[in-house]
Amino acid sequence: MRVLVATDAWHPQVNGVVRTYERLAQEAPKLGFEVIFLAPSLFCTLPCPTYPEIRLALVTPGAITRHMEQMRPDFIHIATEGPIGFLTRHYCRKTRRPFTTSYHTRFPEYVSARLPVPEDWCYSLQRRFHNGAAGTFVAAPSVAAELKARGFERLMLWSRGVDTELFRPRNVRLFGDESVFLYVGRIAVEKNIKAFLDLDLPGRKVLVGGGPQAAELERLYPDALFAGPMHGEELAQAYASTDVFVFPSLTDTFGLVLLEALASGVPVAAYPASGPRDVLTDPRVGVLSSDLREAALRALRLDRGAAREHALLYSWENSARQFMDNMLIAHNMGLPDKRALFRRWRQKRTEQKKQKKTARLGGNRAVSFSCVSLGDALGDIASPLRWLAA
Repeated sequence: MRVLVATDAWHPQVNGVVRTYERLAQEAPKLGFEVIFLAPSLFCTLPCPTYPEIRLALVTPGAITRHMEQMRPDFIHIATEGPIGFLTRHYCRKTRRPFTTSYHTRFPEYVSARLPVPEDWCYSLQRRFHNGAAGTFVAAPSVAAELKARGFERLMLWSRGVDTELFRPRNVRLFGDESVFLYVGRIAVEKNIKAFLDLDLPGRKVLVGGGPQAAELERLYPDALFAGPMHGEELAQAYASTDVFVFPSLTDTFGLVLLEALASGVPVAAYPASGPRDVLTDPRVGVLSSDLREAALRALRLDRGAAREHALLYSWENSARQFMDNMLIAHNMGLPDKRALFRRWRQKRTEQKKQKKTARLGGNRAVSFSCVSLGDALGDIASPLRWLAA
């Protein structure tokens, strides 16, 4: 079986969405299916306004159709609500092909943090986008509950995993012997990183990652170490060299970095927001508090071994299996009715027009007689025409 993932988030971006689908593709052959990608690398791109690190594909409906005909997927999954995602959705709805989507990113909060756009407008657009799918995958129960309350339908849980062989406890201290508080991820306004940098904590703050806010924050907080992006073994050593992982985001839908920190034996301090609430279910492995400083200080005293044990509950193989199970279930359900609300409104309007017309003609009886008389007249005209045709 071949699954096509349509995504606007792909290399060279470094984020949880890209890492999730990389690992899905690696695990898929073990479960008997193949994952291929419809990604920006197949098209010309331009930088995203306010976020030039993200490249947006210049894609047309015809280009999507051509790629679909070449790739011939058995299943289609749309990962993002970008140009590729929207036009793939258009293709699926037009051809009546069942498809699934994933809710990875809180775009309403991200957009409103940069532009004066009400969150409700963006949620309305996202709801329309996802409710056209046979199923929408969400990473955490708290996110599913929130989206359901906002009118999202056909929600299906798809959890995440962590590479526990790469991310593991190590006897290494890259950043010195004093207490080290670490942040890993995109350095952007929606990640609420200033809340971490403003904390009065003993020891050192270290930030790993890049993003549009990196230069500004590095200038404003010279005492913090901005280590830049890291990958693979280097990133794993950075995790293992720290004492507490601080997660200041209020908008993440899961947070793969939480699992990577725990697998490295590093306790977590976070706000009680969706994502951390779903991952940090054991009080021995992390502290959730609206006072992030208090959470970070308490996390210093937690058991690193317990953090590691908790991370071992998450595997990429189970995540891939859950993805495929959801795909099969959603595919069997098929697409929801197209524009059902519009059809009901149109039907109601048609009935109202008929009632008005009936009233103008003097009621149902008059219309009935008119229709009969018209039918008789047309019959009289049609009879000789039939005879001539014979």
